[in-house]
Amino acid sequence: MYDLLVAGGGPVGLATALYAERAGLSVLVAEPRQHPVDKACGEGLMPCAVSALADLGVQPAGRPFVGIRYTDGSHSATAHFRAGSGLGVRRTTLQACLAQAVAERGIPVVTRAVDEVIQDGDGVRCEPLEARYLAAADGLHSPTRRRLGLDAGNPGGRLPGPADRPRSAGLGAGAVGGARFGLRRHFRVAPWTDFVEVHWGADLEAYITPVADDLVGVALLTSRREPFELQLRRFPALLDRLPAPAVTSTRGAGPLRQRSSARVRGRVLLVGDAAGYVDALTGEGIAVGLASARALVAAVVADDPASYDRAWLRASRRYRWLTESLLWTQRRASTRKLIVPAAERLPRLFAAAVNQLAR
Repeated sequence: MYDLLVAGGGPVGLATALYAERAGLSVLVAEPRQHPVDKACGEGLMPCAVSALADLGVQPAGRPFVGIRYTDGSHSATAHFRAGSGLGVRRTTLQACLAQAVAERGIPVVTRAVDEVIQDGDGVRCEPLEARYLAAADGLHSPTRRRLGLDAGNPGGRLPGPADRPRSAGLGAGAVGGARFGLRRHFRVAPWTDFVEVHWGADLEAYITPVADDLVGVALLTSRREPFELQLRRFPALLDRLPAPAVTSTRGAGPLRQRSSARVRGRVLLVGDAAGYVDALTGEGIAVGLASARALVAAVVADDPASYDRAWLRASRRYRWLTESLLWTQRRASTRKLIVPAAERLPRLFAAAVNQLAR
């Protein structure tokens, strides 16, 4: 019997396995998909995430960025990181580097899904796999979270696709009542800045992340079920910088907000997006996931799973508070239009908020 079974071989699942192996635990990863696993992602690692990965011996190739820039076409605000650079890195590159580290440490990975979970006072059985504990790192719409009854009324929904057409839904043509999605493509162009740019529109945002010397990622956060190309037209200044067509197809994720009623059920612990997610507005997903992975392994080593729920709340508190606050402002037209002008007029406050997220 293994000490820890990790369900899910995304970045946080693989990092959980690396932390477990370093702590002296026997660990097995179960992932049904072939590596490298791609996903719609802003692909910007905050400085704290870069440091955490380096501590694990993982240093993916990418393009450094020095801070965050907000713009709405008329106003602009820039904040530099105080504690090192962030890193723009393709999701597939990050995944491949973590998978290589797992292989080099001799951590076994099986190509299978974790389905039925049976647990008792001694361990968890996911036939034919057995372990003392299960770390569910199976993503935003975690099947394990749902099977254990920890899904807290999460929305369903279909990702925007080419067949979608604008339609009225009370929030303007094409809006979908507040559920937010992420869409991502890449464009073959030299980055024009060493910052991650956030372009604020009337009801969506575009994140521009330099991921190589000749490549940028464009991620849209939106509640509109419209094709990527149509939504991108809402940013004419950005379109002027991008060649056509994109060099990757659209990848989507969502609905982004996912709640869990708890992060622990018996000997099963939720980690990464499976533990709950607010929004991608602040770009902290990987950083919070890595901090949670460390806390999960510490709870397993201590044989005290209940302590993990408290540790997760502490590790994610700043992210949840700042993201919820920004979302509250973003949802209201009267306050949304003030976000970039306020950041421009109050540069120290903007820099302080950005660096809260970066550390």
